[in-house]
Amino acid sequence: MTNNIPKNKQLILFDGVCNLCNSSVLYVIKRDTNNVFLFAPLQSSVGKLITKKYNIDTNKIDSILLYKPSQDKIYQKSSAALHVAKKLTFPTRLMVLFFIVPTFFRNWVYDYVAKNRYKWYGKKDACMIPTPKLKAKFLE
Repeated sequence: MTNNIPKNKQLILFDGVCNLCNSSVLYVIKRDTNNVFLFAPLQSSVGKLITKKYNIDTNKIDSILLYKPSQDKIYQKSSAALHVAKKLTFPTRLMVLFFIVPTFFRNWVYDYVAKNRYKWYGKKDACMIPTPKLKAKFLE
């Protein structure tokens, strides 16, 4: 199934029941003017396939994942978020300046927000269903 992802695209895997994650996906879609990103919930079959391929236990991570098929590489946590930001419109792409912050500190902040995301932003009962207009951006 990962063979179905075009090499010129990048796949963002996100927690489909998380309100913060869903808002973040909509934020990225709005600023992805070069049409770089595709999306799939971690709970989807493609999400499960990729997490299995990279031996990622989704019960132990609170993270978005960025899969780059051209490099067959996966990014997690703050690194994934910053690699996404790098491809978005100005001023969001300025977030790449945070790459100078040591990864352990970036991920500590990321983990703190991720750990509290349901408490602060809430949780849905089911994954977001994209509108017909956005459906082409989602693998499932």
